[in-house]
Amino acid sequence: MRTNTRSSRNADSISSFETILTQTQTQLNERHIMLGINFIKVQPTTYLLQYRGGQVVREGLGLSFFYYAPTTSLVAVPVASTDTPFIFQETTADFQAVTIQGQVTYRVGDPKRLAALLNYTLARDGEAYAAEDPEKLPERVIHVFNVLARAELQKLPLREAIRASDQLVKAVKERLVGAEEITALGLEVLGLSILAIKPTPETARALEAETREKLFREADEAVYARRNSAVEQERAIKENELNTEIAVENKKRQIRETQMEADRAVQEKKHIQQKEALEANIGLEDRRKNLVALAAENAKAEADARAYGVSTTMKALGSADTKILQALATSGMKPEQLIAFAFQELAGKAEKIGQLNISPDLLRELLTPQPVRK
Repeated sequence: MRTNTRSSRNADSISSFETILTQTQTQLNERHIMLGINFIKVQPTTYLLQYRGGQVVREGLGLSFFYYAPTTSLVAVPVASTDTPFIFQETTADFQAVTIQGQVTYRVGDPKRLAALLNYTLARDGEAYAAEDPEKLPERVIHVFNVLARAELQKLPLREAIRASDQLVKAVKERLVGAEEITALGLEVLGLSILAIKPTPETARALEAETREKLFREADEAVYARRNSAVEQERAIKENELNTEIAVENKKRQIRETQMEADRAVQEKKHIQQKEALEANIGLEDRRKNLVALAAENAKAEADARAYGVSTTMKALGSADTKILQALATSGMKPEQLIAFAFQELAGKAEKIGQLNISPDLLRELLTPQPVRK
């Protein structure tokens, strides 16, 4: 609690002292003004020149001094860097309007030269300028930049111009630093930046539409490429399958050919065997032919011998009696043969027989085979 009380008392004392000091300074200023003696103090970034009788009696940065106002002129030139924004329209090589937006940074490098060309004299109160020249300096810098930028933009078509910010900055800055208007005023260009180069809204929409269509086309081409890739992959798969099938068929064909070769070898062996068998059969048939011919000759010889024997017998029998021959023929016949021969004799003399009765018993006995006598 005591510490807080002491702190508040110290703050009150400091505030009271500052108030008294301010009131005293005000009273002194009023007295100085009444006597024509003023006090001026400028920032370290302001170059101050004091003229008296047309001569510079004092100059420098951040000065502070008393001066006699009726016989003194003060010139204050700010030497700190200044950022001056700009925005203006220009025309490209293909007669399309574009808007350039950016910023120029510069400083006063030679205050005395600038003060000699422009009126930087302070008013009697020592706070404001007596003329409007300090306010026109940024306009002069922008005008110089505008002229240089126009010359560069008129070399580029619209599509290149809206993407040529860095190129434009590099070209214009080099020419701006060495421009006579800038060096004559004692200025130094510290920096130049172009934030945007924009076409008109209608042109921007047209470019956006064209770019949009291009993106759509690229998307379509990507889709087509993906589909083509899928088709190519499918074709590659089909080709692999076909190649596999062809390889399988070739292998099957080789197997069939091998089997056919084996079968042909077997057939050739069979053919050789059959040929050998046929040759053997031909030889056998030749031997059989010879045998048959020999057998025929033998049979013919036997037939000739039998025919000779028969003819001899017939000749011998031709001179014999018929009844004797019949008796000889019936000798050794079976009973049924004898009965058949008897019936044949009866039939031969049928015209001489008036009636012949054969009972069923006789016929049955005649037809019933007789047991062979041992």
